[in-house]
Amino acid sequence: MIDITRALTSGHPNWPGDAPFSLTETASMADGSSVNLMMISTSTHSGTHLDAPLHYRADGGTLDSVPLETLIGPARVVDAAGSETVTSAQLSSTDALPPRVLFHTGQADHWQIFPEAFTPLTPDLIHQLADRGVRLVGTDCPSVDAFSSTRLPVHGACAERGVSILEGLRLAGVAAGPYRLICLPLNLPAADASPVRAVLLPPA
Repeated sequence: MIDITRALTSGHPNWPGDAPFSLTETASMADGSSVNLMMISTSTHSGTHLDAPLHYRADGGTLDSVPLETLIGPARVVDAAGSETVTSAQLSSTDALPPRVLFHTGQADHWQIFPEAFTPLTPDLIHQLADRGVRLVGTDCPSVDAFSSTRLPVHGACAERGVSILEGLRLAGVAAGPYRLICLPLNLPAADASPVRAVLLPPA
């Protein structure tokens, strides 16, 4: 089992302007409480997270519109490190693709500061993936679109083709190839996104 989830720790850098992640002690056995207790405060897009369509479309579905079946099953990790953008050139035109494709662009496993320079995907790639039966696309970057993008064309292509988006993966050192993905968000039915715990298993 390979854990491909970023650890959420104090000071974890979120997208500029997003609510920061914090884990705060609210009760302590050392101070006489019967239990230790903590409070989580965070953006729904902290670390490794799943976007719901509501995040990028005013009429998009909330988190409960993403079928769990989309998030579990055969997947492929594709090595796209060193590219300025991830395009269909990173894909074999003949190999069959599973419903879930994850792109390793070379992001570090831990971010000391938020990486404003990262490798986006392209709308054409999303359309080609969807044409080949892909239902979920993942990246080790904070977003499938470029940091400076305001129109979010890749998110838009995913909305148009019904492709779910998994961002902020931890893929350094993960070999390209076939796996089984398990990637489950918190059960936040009305949310626009949720942190996830994502793992890869050997292919069945």
